[in-house]
Amino acid sequence: MDYTVLENSTLFRGVPAKDLRAYLEETPHHIQCYDKEETIFHLMDPAFRIAVILEGRVEAQKSFPNGSQVNVSVRIPGELIGPAAVFSKGGHYPCDIVALEPTTLMMFQKEALLSLMQKDVRILQNFTTEIASATYMLQQRLELLSYNGIAQKAAFWLLMQARRSGKDTVKLPDSVSKWAMLMNVSRPSLHRELKKMEEEGIISYSHPMIRILDRNALQDVLSRS
Repeated sequence: MDYTVLENSTLFRGVPAKDLRAYLEETPHHIQCYDKEETIFHLMDPAFRIAVILEGRVEAQKSFPNGSQVNVSVRIPGELIGPAAVFSKGGHYPCDIVALEPTTLMMFQKEALLSLMQKDVRILQNFTTEIASATYMLQQRLELLSYNGIAQKAAFWLLMQARRSGKDTVKLPDSVSKWAMLMNVSRPSLHRELKKMEEEGIISYSHPMIRILDRNALQDVLSRS
């Protein structure tokens, strides 16, 4: 097995390949593959598996009785899926997890992951950081959805991404349509607001990249009525 992805994953970062190999030989786990659009975890299924993405991308999708859908997040190789659900009191997955493309996962039961944490404090620290980061991102997501204006939502998302990366260039999640769905707005309306901000010299947009030209002006967009 190529341990490159695991060594750089959110769970095993900082743990060398030789240690990982020894830990995994002693810890029950299995590799599972999924086709594009195949559901990995179903909404309200009992949560007893946690996975590290080895290849592919997955998306957390939340559907509502009225037929609407919110795309909560996209996960890429090296990231975890299912940790909060598995360790929660409710013990159920809060949304569907769907493969966006052919995907390969390394699956662990809860008890196996606890065993790994006991073997190496670095794994425990990484897991704690991942849970804390997920909580922070949820708070950011709620703030995003609190804005009514499409321009405000776009500005907040761009600022959030820029602060996280420390760069003024932000890559869109796949497409404007995907980004619009992520923010629960229509694509034409979002495209129109992007053009306005571009005309005002706040951003420069060349798919799939947006460059922030004036952070202060983008911040001011948040206070527009």
